[in-house]
Amino acid sequence: MELRGKVALVTGGNGGLGQRICHALAREGVHIAAMYAQSKDQAEGVARDLASQYQINAAAFGCDITDGAAVENLVAAVTARFGRLDILINDAAFNKSVPFQDLDGLTIDLWEKIMAVNLTGPMRLIKAAAPALKASGAGRIVNISSVAGLGPTGSSIAYAVSKAGLIHLTRCMAVALAPETLVNCVAPGLLEGTRATANLRPEQIERSAASSLLQKAANKDDCADMVVTMCRTDTMTGQTIVIDAGRIFH
Repeated sequence: MELRGKVALVTGGNGGLGQRICHALAREGVHIAAMYAQSKDQAEGVARDLASQYQINAAAFGCDITDGAAVENLVAAVTARFGRLDILINDAAFNKSVPFQDLDGLTIDLWEKIMAVNLTGPMRLIKAAAPALKASGAGRIVNISSVAGLGPTGSSIAYAVSKAGLIHLTRCMAVALAPETLVNCVAPGLLEGTRATANLRPEQIERSAASSLLQKAANKDDCADMVVTMCRTDTMTGQTIVIDAGRIFH
């Protein structure tokens, strides 16, 4: 698919990986709606940089993706601002480090917040965006999961389960939205310089990098480039690609 002139909504667009995804898409001529939850000034700065650097249209939009009405309003605002919506990138996520053995520390409130942001949030966004993506004639959805969704690892049991659910949601939505909209997923391993990694315990970070075949963290630009590939493809859907420097094979 030719990406130039398309419009992408990137949730978590002001985050460490989200910014890289915004830049990778903008380099292809994609107009960017960068969604943020709290950091308005940062997100607006990202939008200004994108517009200036790539001569595309870009704007920041605030939204609480756990609020159904807010998500509906977000999609309406993006389509009103840009006139269309072709691409949805579900990158927004929340985590908090709780050792797997600490079941008391994994409170139901924390479980529900992680699920609400990491799994129900993308579901809300996909449902809200589906009509506009179908109308574009070539809709693309890319979910950002994690290798924690493929094995019992990550910052907490809740985080791992939420990311496993996102991988299967990718498959189910690929079925539900075919043939007009393609749905794929990127599952990064440890990424340096992200909010999610900042919430990990130091021993987790060290163990993750040391246990990879390449002895290093995954690369955010590699992940962003894979997102672009998934937006460009015409014949791949329902797939999850792992980028983790060689830790998990699936």
